[in-house]
Amino acid sequence: MSKAKISYACNGCGSQFSKWAGQCSECGAWNSIHEIKAEALGNPRQRGNYAGQASPVTILDDVAFSSVARTETGLSELDRVLGGGLVAGSVVLIGGDPGIGKSTILLQTLTYLAQTQPALYITGEESLSQVAMRGKRLELPCDKLHIMAETCVENIIATLRTEKPAVAVIDSIQTLYTEALQSAPGGVSQVRESAALLTRYAKQSGTALFLVGHVTKEGSLAGPRVLEHMVDCVLYFEGESDSRFRMIRAVKNRFGAVNELGVFAMTDRGLREVANPSAIFLSRYDEPIPGSIVMVSREGTRPLLVEVQALVDDAYGNPRRVAIGLDQNRLAMLLAILHRHGGIHTIGQDVFVNVVGGVKVLETGSDLAVLLAVTSSLRGQALPTDLAVFGEVGLSGEIRPVPNGQERLREAAKHGFKRAIVPKGNVPRQEIEGLEVVGVGRLHEALAAV
Repeated sequence: MSKAKISYACNGCGSQFSKWAGQCSECGAWNSIHEIKAEALGNPRQRGNYAGQASPVTILDDVAFSSVARTETGLSELDRVLGGGLVAGSVVLIGGDPGIGKSTILLQTLTYLAQTQPALYITGEESLSQVAMRGKRLELPCDKLHIMAETCVENIIATLRTEKPAVAVIDSIQTLYTEALQSAPGGVSQVRESAALLTRYAKQSGTALFLVGHVTKEGSLAGPRVLEHMVDCVLYFEGESDSRFRMIRAVKNRFGAVNELGVFAMTDRGLREVANPSAIFLSRYDEPIPGSIVMVSREGTRPLLVEVQALVDDAYGNPRRVAIGLDQNRLAMLLAILHRHGGIHTIGQDVFVNVVGGVKVLETGSDLAVLLAVTSSLRGQALPTDLAVFGEVGLSGEIRPVPNGQERLREAAKHGFKRAIVPKGNVPRQEIEGLEVVGVGRLHEALAAV
């Protein structure tokens, strides 16, 4: 064995250097470079790859493949986000704010799977009694679930080889360490190497792994960016801390659609899936109120009805533009379009826009709804409660079509809406029963239609 090699790595971006410096030359962070000592790993040929053997070159047409078998997790909304169920040998990284429900939903999932196949819950943050207490509080069937408390990756992999579980949970990846590195757990090098070892084991053995990841104050996953590239699926928990509803969004999925959204309700018995998400995001008022409009969004493969609210008021000082659940920069752009092509200005006005329910709308189909809600609040005129809208607004004032317009209209008609204002390119060829569809091509046409 050769002697240990000493190098230096940045805590912020994971870049490695041959000598110490006060500032990282890659990300510009100060006092983030620390010393790491890696033991010699021996002959690289002995490490193997995901298959555990040498991989020959072959023709793509000659590769044999079969349909991906999926296992139901016991939660239909989680199955939707995963692409239809859990795939054997896959690695799923799930992140979210502290206390939002990551450990709860994984414990629910494993207790369900443990009834039909071997499952192992590995905790590095909590004691065994704390996990048992949670399982008892949620009234989960924990009689067949195996559990252990460990933070050393080598010991975890040795246990996995002995127990041979079909599904395992690692809670969390930031608490693990490998004996090959001398840096503290949670550092960039430890997180990267620990995830690489676990991913390699999952691919070789066919065990499905859930990795819990911490998030930074900005809401992104903590640790090196390469962590998200290693895994097969990345899930984010969304939702306000004071709301009982939780959303899980898939931002990466090698076995299904990205940006798929699963909606859950937090109860005293854990997380329960919401069968009709559109109903919880719609507010029912006794009479129409200004600044409120219903938009038909699309999250992954499912249309979703959400309420967009706007409040326009006189500004004291510099006007503010605040968007909650939407892109704030896009809001400023839309207000400029409203002034230039709609003749309605918000100079000297504070503009606040909110998507009800804590859901985040990532698509551009919300543009028309935002402009109509702002106009309604500015003029103090309420929009009809049976009106639904969607459409993208361009810089020249044109209303552009959005994907899957017919499915959005069917969703609106199913929930009792009588009228819809949509781009001309999304007007269906056949009428939808009970729904009047108005197609508009320019912003001033949409303003005139309401």
